[in-house]
Parts: sequence; structure tokens; C-alpha cells
Amino acid sequence: MSHKRIPKRKAVIAAGSVVALGAAALILPNAMASQNGATEGAAPRTLKAADASDLASQLAEQLGEAFAGAYYDTGKQQLIINVVGDDNAIVLAQKAGAVARQVDNSTAELKAASQTLKAKATVPGTAWSVDPRTNKIQVTADSTVTGAKWDKVESTVDSLGPGVATIKKSAGEFKTFVEGGDAIFGGGARCSLGFNVVAEDGAPAFLTAGHCGVAAAEWSDAQNGAPIGTVEAATFPGDGDFALVTYDDPATEAPSTVNTGEQSVEILQAAEAAVGEAVIRMGSTTGLNDGEVTGLDATVNYPEGTVTGLIQTNVCAEPGDSGGSLFTADGSAIGLTSGGSGDCTIGGETFFQPVTTALAAVGATLGDAGAGAGDAGAGAGEEAGAGEEAGAGDEAGAGGDAVGGEEAGAGGDAVGGEEAGGEEQVGGHGDQAGEVGEAGDGHGR
Repeated sequence: MSHKRIPKRKAVIAAGSVVALGAAALILPNAMASQNGATEGAAPRTLKAADASDLASQLAEQLGEAFAGAYYDTGKQQLIINVVGDDNAIVLAQKAGAVARQVDNSTAELKAASQTLKAKATVPGTAWSVDPRTNKIQVTADSTVTGAKWDKVESTVDSLGPGVATIKKSAGEFKTFVEGGDAIFGGGARCSLGFNVVAEDGAPAFLTAGHCGVAAAEWSDAQNGAPIGTVEAATFPGDGDFALVTYDDPATEAPSTVNTGEQSVEILQAAEAAVGEAVIRMGSTTGLNDGEVTGLDATVNYPEGTVTGLIQTNVCAEPGDSGGSLFTADGSAIGLTSGGSGDCTIGGETFFQPVTTALAAVGATLGDAGAGAGDAGAGAGEEAGAGEEAGAGDEAGAGGDAVGGEEAGAGGDAVGGEEAGGEEQVGGHGDQAGEVGEAGDGHGR
């Protein structure tokens, strides 16, 4: 079976030359600072988020134990570096073009605190991650954590000492976002395709959530349809939430793009997330939604078990969005939707598997596979079985009123009806997800 999607209207967001130039400019930050005559107190450089992430990684190596985290100031387009007790490190960070600030908690101290939480407060419905903006660990407890469970978590946070961690309540319940409905189907579950990749043996494949991969061995692009892919590897719970699914037809066309309906975003690279970075999520239930990264190296205690090493964001998600892509407007693959709390009406916390970690674990690479041209979307757009008014719809771009609204496949008569290419209200999340007919994985045929 060949899966080829050719949208009627397609605008590709490509920033290859810009990203390449930005990366090249960051190879030797100290030498560059010297050439530019930069000195201590020099004005910080204006950076794209991907370039800031690269620079943060370089400075982490150069500063060693003095490095205490970093985050991206989206408004000013600046990289902020946390430094512990080393004036020389501050000078080095400033010469590299970052804003340096002294903080109290070192990376080692925050990691030790996380280990204490893991040992003493691993309660289902809790999560924690490092927030470099506050230089603390942010602990979150969902609505199921009450009574003795809450007391246990709160007392553990208090035992870490003042200024190390904070704790807050979340209105929803932490859970993985699997549900019966559209997009990709397996074993009665519905998930979303994340990113098309090339497997280690050169075969076309895709990444999705690990809890989807352990739920079923085979996945289809239509409810009760013939399988199109087989799970080759899956991790959940434990050290991540990711799965590699290889297409059964080696001629499957699996390009490195994410279809958002009106646009196709060309995925140029996998990148590390940065706190403060603006990100976009695509999922088969709620379509296109955006927000920012709020924490890194998150630990989430789902009912099924503990998952570590995740990205925390404030981007909403709902059941069926699991496995869907988290990316940036300039074409960087960031994460795979894992789970969280809340929904796209009230908001909430969400967690994502880093793409870089998943690729390294399964030996896959980003890039076009097969003969060429489908889209790694998630049930959005005209050929994806959701119709022009469903998925991300005509009005859905990278933002604006269409994000999360009726035109973006989040509700109303535009989803699930005959014009949406499927039957009314099959599976999904009320009005927010309809049947995808024969092409619900976002590839089309």
C-alpha cells in the first residue's frame, strides 16, 4: 500500500539556510566574541530558539559545574544562562552572547533533589521538572493526589529545604492521551503519528508514543482497517515514552513533513527543547495548538508507571493526541505527545518525549523515506480523511483564531459530519474528533 498525500494548497515552511547559518555561527562562540570585540557586559546576541539551544549546549560543556541551566527569552530572543559561584563563567557566557545570572541551586543539587522526590514521593498523579527560570524544581500534583498522598508529597518537598522546590495543584488528572477514534489505530486504541523517520536498516518508519506501541503490535490508518505498520521497538513506562513503527510496505512514501491542514511544515532537524521556547503541537483530536516549553527532564507518575526524561509544556492536548508531533515553526522536531492533565478548554500541563532521545534509542534518523511525498500529519487536512473543514482546516495556519477553534478541527459541525469525510461522532472526544474514513493517519493515499 502506498501512502501519498498531495494537498491542494500547500505552503512549506522551510528555513534550512537560516538554521544552517545560525548553527555555523555558534561553533566557536568565544572566538566569534573576540572577533566582534565583545567584552564583559557586551549586549546579548539576538538568537533564534534553535540557535539558543545549541549555544546553551556548548556553554554547558564549557562552564562545567558552574552551569546551572538555561532558558530562552522569547520576547527578547535572548539566551539566559544560570551560573553558580564563578565570575569567570559569567564573563565567558557574556562573551558568547548570552545573558548570565547568578543563582543559588547548582545542577547537581537539583538532580539530587529530584532523586529524593523519586525515592520518597513517587505517587501516581504527580510530576516534577526543573524550571531554570526559577532555578527550582516544580512539583505538580493532579486532582487525585489528596489526603495522605498529598501530605507525603508536600512533606518531601519541604524536606528539600527552602528555595529548592515548589509544589502546586493541577485541576485535571495525569494520564496518557489514548482513545478510540481517528488517526492511527491499533488494538482498539487511537493515537497520532509523530514524525516519519528512516529506520536503521533504511526502511520507512514513524515515531509515536511508547504507550501506543505497547498497546498494539500493528497499526492501521483506518478504524478496523488493514495494518500499515508494525511496532519494532517501544519504551513505556521507564526511561521514556516512544515507539518506532515500520511501514509494512517498503515503498511507502514517508516524507519529513508535518501536515497541519493549510500548511505543511518541512522538518529539517531534531532539536533539544529549551525552556521558554515557542512550540506547536499537532494531534488527531485537537489539531493545531501552540504554547511554550516550561520544564525539562520531567518525571511523570502515570497510573501505568513512572516515565522520566520528558519535556513539560503548557500546550493543551486531549485523548487521541498521544504520539503526535511537537515542533517549531522553523522546522525543528522537538517531541512526541505523552500525556498530561486538563484539555483544550481549560488548559493544563502536558509532557512530551524528546525526539532526540527517541531517535538515538531506536537508531533512526529524520529524513524522507520511501519514494517521496506524503505528510506526517495527524489526521488533519483535505486528503487526510477529515475534509477541508476538519483537521486543521482552511483557516489553520501556525496560529491565529484557527488554532484550537472550530476551523481547526476542535469542534462544531466541521468535524465528524459527511463533509469531514467520515461518519458522525465515531469515537473521538465528543464533537472534537470524527471518523477519518480511509486515510486517518494524515498520509492520504
